[in-house]
Amino acid sequence: MSGITGIYNSEMGRNFKQDMQTTLNAMTHTLVHRGPDSSGTWIDPQYVVGLGHQRSMMRDLSLTGHEPMFSSCDRFVIVCDGEVYNRDEIAKDLQQYQRYLKGSSNTEVILEACAQWGIETALERINGVFAFALYDKAERRLFLARDRVGIKPLYYGSFDGLLIFGSDLKALRANLNWEPRLNRNALAAFMRHKYIPAPQSIYQNVYKLQPGCILNIQPKGEYAIKPFWDLRSVVESNAKTKSNLSDAELQAKLHSLLNDAVKLRMSNEEPLGSFLSGGIDSALITALMAKQSSRPINTFTIGFHSAHKDEAPYAKKIAQHLGTHHTELYIDSNDALALVDKIPYWYDEPYADHSQIPTLIICDLAKKYTGAVFSGDGSDLLFGNGNSYDHTLNKWCKFNRIPYPARLLMGNILQTIPTTVFNQINDSMGDRIGYQLQSLADRLRTKKPEDLFRILQSKWRTPDTIVKNAHEFKEYIWWDNSLDKSIPSFATRMMLIDSLSYLPDKVLVKMDRASMGVALEVRAPFLDYRLMEFASLFPEHMKFGNHQQPKWALRQILYQYVPQQLLDHPKMGFGIPLDQWLRGPLREWAENLLSEERLKSQNLFEYHLIRKRWNSFIEGSRCSNLIWYVLMAQVWINANPEVSL
Repeated sequence: MSGITGIYNSEMGRNFKQDMQTTLNAMTHTLVHRGPDSSGTWIDPQYVVGLGHQRSMMRDLSLTGHEPMFSSCDRFVIVCDGEVYNRDEIAKDLQQYQRYLKGSSNTEVILEACAQWGIETALERINGVFAFALYDKAERRLFLARDRVGIKPLYYGSFDGLLIFGSDLKALRANLNWEPRLNRNALAAFMRHKYIPAPQSIYQNVYKLQPGCILNIQPKGEYAIKPFWDLRSVVESNAKTKSNLSDAELQAKLHSLLNDAVKLRMSNEEPLGSFLSGGIDSALITALMAKQSSRPINTFTIGFHSAHKDEAPYAKKIAQHLGTHHTELYIDSNDALALVDKIPYWYDEPYADHSQIPTLIICDLAKKYTGAVFSGDGSDLLFGNGNSYDHTLNKWCKFNRIPYPARLLMGNILQTIPTTVFNQINDSMGDRIGYQLQSLADRLRTKKPEDLFRILQSKWRTPDTIVKNAHEFKEYIWWDNSLDKSIPSFATRMMLIDSLSYLPDKVLVKMDRASMGVALEVRAPFLDYRLMEFASLFPEHMKFGNHQQPKWALRQILYQYVPQQLLDHPKMGFGIPLDQWLRGPLREWAENLLSEERLKSQNLFEYHLIRKRWNSFIEGSRCSNLIWYVLMAQVWINANPEVSL
């Protein structure tokens, strides 16, 4: 668990000798929250590359773990943020080549593996999470790499022959050679998704390195990106191959793999913790931890003074059954108000999943008891939380009874009718009738269930009309309509799409920024790549059961550890009671950020559309998520006044 950053000055770049160390120090210092225990920098004698590292010493407390780190052959230099869960296995293999590790750091085993086998082969052998920069002194090449799933973040940008990179955008911002400019196209995508999909970032010409990829930078500044693992290829291949294992054999192997994924992530440095809601995922991970631990697990739960949002009572009963050391914390709108203006610092770019607030709070709570916690992240996209997919298919079946030409005609006719016509029918309904009819028009014109899924999962469905002079970026998996050729199952296609975008860019971003804000390590056993590959072999009836019990296969394992009656309750999620708070204690804060004067002066949003939606919400419309997206954009803009809009 660390923070990394650096500079690569290509042969085409300018003379950077005078201020390279000062700039590198400033970039590195921005990452102190990710690694507060020590700091290190290195610049090569030719001033081609500078590497910076902030370290958190959970595992190797000795100087042998200090970074930047040099390989035993002295050819390679590395800075790394990561954990290698099969470290001992790889270390043993390296000994056969007379490469003996000096310490117990995760970075050293990655470095020596890359030096021995080459970067691609080494990464194929590693089971872990990482983002690292590896410099080859002999060939003057820099490699950036990110783990298979995208648990660890890595940003990069190239300007006038200078490539800069870092774990956080804060590190890039500290390089004064770069003038930050808002990426309006990325902001438009944010208004649809509540996150910015990779490879885009909120800044022009700054990108996220995508999961499972290596970026190779050449001395003259050219760079190429190559994947070393591709989940799409795995799922497409398994879609063509029916497993020869019976349901019982699949279930047994899943249980074994889950046990091993948890075991690999267990450690003895200090008491471990687990985020425990009342749901299937966290309960199963906690149960497997408790089974393998010699001391009670610490469990943490956030509660709300709102019955329809509060899972804390269910979590408490599960914790009592498993014998954990349980801590719960109830939060209210005052906690939210104390955090909202700090969100841009931790998240670096607009991010609008309002569960980020309880996530920030629970990470801070857990850090008081432990340095590492487990989470249940990822299981929804592997083992079938099929609510959104079922909902889409049910609606598609109804729409598809009408021939497409007729649906298209009906949709086009509805689209031409101004919403004000419908609003005038009943003023008390605000703009809700018009909005619903416009939504119906969009749905009627869909050609494939994927199209309908995109509409149902979008909030601001025409973000180009909300963000001025924007053209929404669509060159990524979410907009790919070709998957039905290789993956017949709609649900499998959608889970793959979510795994490649929603998971790394939304789910994992939320947890990484919240946990790194307090230097807390979070481990996610469900995202072990072996489990991800194996899950794609599962038949749908083992994932979705009878469509009344999603995650059927996981439930069968969990019932061996936790009585079923403790788990049979509606899933409530981890969000805050947003409607209630925005109409009440957060209203004045929101009104200031959404004032007509402010929106007009920015010349960034179509202010009348936003004001109309806000007024509709205050009058009772259920569109708090739409409002929250704009609020999070405004909070970010407020915190970054020097960014050119």
